[in-house]
Amino acid sequence: MRVISGERKGTKIKAVPGDNTRPTTDKVKESLFNVIGPYFNGGRALDLFAGSGGLGIEALSRGCEKAVFVDQHFKAVQTIKENLMTTRLAERSRVLKKDVSVALTELASETPFKLIFLDPPYAKERLVEHVTYIEQHDMLTDNGVIVCEHGSEIELPDRIGRLEVVKRMRYSTVISITLYEIIELEEEV
Repeated sequence: MRVISGERKGTKIKAVPGDNTRPTTDKVKESLFNVIGPYFNGGRALDLFAGSGGLGIEALSRGCEKAVFVDQHFKAVQTIKENLMTTRLAERSRVLKKDVSVALTELASETPFKLIFLDPPYAKERLVEHVTYIEQHDMLTDNGVIVCEHGSEIELPDRIGRLEVVKRMRYSTVISITLYEIIELEEEV
C-alpha cells in the first residue's frame, strides 16, 4: 500500500496486521479520489473504521487541512499512528480509539467535515444508521462528500434526509462504493 498522489505521493504505508481488516486497494483508492477530488483546498476529513488510515492519509496528502481517524481496535490505532509518522502527517491528525457511534456523538458539535469515509467490516454494516446520524447532526459541509464502502450485495437508499446518492461504483463482486452529497430541497410554494 502507498499514498497515491499529492504531497506524500509514493510513501509506503502499512496494513493492519492480521486478517481482521481489509484495506482499500491502491487501485480502488486511485479511482475513488479521481471521482471525489482529485485534490482539495483545505477542509477536514473523517475516516471512520479507519483500519490503516489509508483513505484519510490520502485526503491529507491531496490537500485536506486536517483529518480525524476513528477505529476501536488497538492494532488499527497503532498502525494509523505509525503511518501518520511515516507520512509526516501526524501534526494534522487526530486518532480516536473508540466505537464509531461514540465518536460520532463526540464529533457532532465540531466543525463539519468536507470528506467522510465509512468503510465498516462488511458483516457489521450499519451504514444507513451512521449516514443518518451524520445528516441529522449537520456533520458534512455543503460541498462535502460521504464515501461508503460496502459489500456489492448491499444497496444503499438513494436518499437519506438531505443527502442524495451522486454516484455508485462497483469494483468487483465484493466491493462497491456509494457517494452521498447534500442536495438543496426545493421549497414548496
